[in-house]
Amino acid sequence: MNGTFSRAFGCPMRYIQGPGELKSLPHYVMEYGTSAYILIDGFIYDFITETLAGIFKDTGAVYRTASFGGESCQSEVDKAVDEIKAYGSDLIVCIGGGKTIDTTKLIADSLDIPRIIVPSSASTDAPTAGLAGLYRPDGVQIKAIKTKRNSELVLVDSEIVVNAPARLFSAGMGDAMATWLEARANYASCTPNYIGEGYRPTRAAMAIARECSEILFEDGRNALAAVKRHLVTEEVENVIEANTLLSGLGFENTGCAAAHGIHAGLSEIASAHSFLHGEKVAFSILCMMVIENTPSDEMDRTINFLMDVDLPITLGQLNIEPSEENLSLIVDHTVNHNNLIHHEPHIINEAIVRNAILAADELGRHYLSRRQNTET
Repeated sequence: MNGTFSRAFGCPMRYIQGPGELKSLPHYVMEYGTSAYILIDGFIYDFITETLAGIFKDTGAVYRTASFGGESCQSEVDKAVDEIKAYGSDLIVCIGGGKTIDTTKLIADSLDIPRIIVPSSASTDAPTAGLAGLYRPDGVQIKAIKTKRNSELVLVDSEIVVNAPARLFSAGMGDAMATWLEARANYASCTPNYIGEGYRPTRAAMAIARECSEILFEDGRNALAAVKRHLVTEEVENVIEANTLLSGLGFENTGCAAAHGIHAGLSEIASAHSFLHGEKVAFSILCMMVIENTPSDEMDRTINFLMDVDLPITLGQLNIEPSEENLSLIVDHTVNHNNLIHHEPHIINEAIVRNAILAADELGRHYLSRRQNTET
């Protein structure tokens, strides 16, 4: 229960999105200094460094690149902090995915320097959020950290996004689809948001979360089809905005609930580690709707959408066997080691969560079977 009548809203200083926007990076670097440390995802490192050499030529800005080691853990942060101190950078730039972005936020916090985020896909809302996940080197999340500042700039090049694997785009929609559902739950339970010590959400935040959902339903299917052909369209731009900006502002200013709480439990299962954040959130949305007894028409609309954009709706699709051992681990972590599930305006206990997971799995298998029968 929120103990304050005050409301609050937080966001990045600027958000810029469009095709070819990476070319404007030197201009924005020069606004904060002349020397940048650029942390780049390892799998795009060669391509990006070649591109940067061309766009930084004759700009007066200098930079040093580093390849991200793959995990947002303290050793990665410490390594980069030492390198930046030795190099004397004025700011840090991130070009990459969620964990590269989280690491960059933690580095910027440690050094109290500006940060520019250039996401390489639209797979998460991490670019615009003021939270950063800290993980163990083996990939298990330790905690989410509120950073001292929001990013000075989020710069999204939609041409880079559409050339990333389409699976990442789908996962971003899974994560974004939870935004309005969780905003609604937090509003009903008077749960504080993630701004400062936690406040009531603004009406603006609730409107943003709702619009995020509507964009996905309206444009998500056609946008994914375009991304699979590496095409930038208006629908693609709309979904990039929903996945990145609206989802990020929505969850930070309204909060997370059961979908992300159950996601945390699913993440404890080793066989599911190869699946993306948004893929696990997608199935967790079904679990959340079961807990909330969501009206059947809304549930039907949501499940059909998730299937249409290639997202998992069963445990089996996440490579999770519904064994007693796995269920106990998922439920224990969800209920006893993560408070997000308790943001729901409903009674929560281990039995309720366990039953919801199994019911959601059964529901998902029913929808898959029905679709397969229709297609044949």
